[in-house]
Amino acid sequence: HVQLQESGPGLVKPSQTLSLTCTVSGGSITANYDYWFWIRQPPGKGLEWMGAITYSGSTYYSPSLKSLTSITRDTSKNQFTLKLNSLTPEETAVYYCASARRVTVATGRDGYEYWGQGTQVTVSS
Repeated sequence: HVQLQESGPGLVKPSQTLSLTCTVSGGSITANYDYWFWIRQPPGKGLEWMGAITYSGSTYYSPSLKSLTSITRDTSKNQFTLKLNSLTPEETAVYYCASARRVTVATGRDGYEYWGQGTQVTVSS
């Protein structure tokens, strides 16, 4: 089955750019009708949908994050990457990548077929 693994820095300074990569195994990020997502969970809060990249490379972003976020992919490595600019301490969260067989903005785990284990990102000077 599909497995996802997030990787990236655990500690980032305010105003810097965060770059997180999700490596996919057991499936292809270009497979028809598969969608790939970034979701985060700040401490003590619920899941926040950040954005998505589709099997064809189209992207969708949360309106509140659109100006700060980009999602790209490397099909040769079967990876997709989140970049989040101008970090503030409020961006401290566990960041997850996930996949689904449909476009969704769900903020519950049941809305997705597969999840990565999550990676803690702390924004602090």
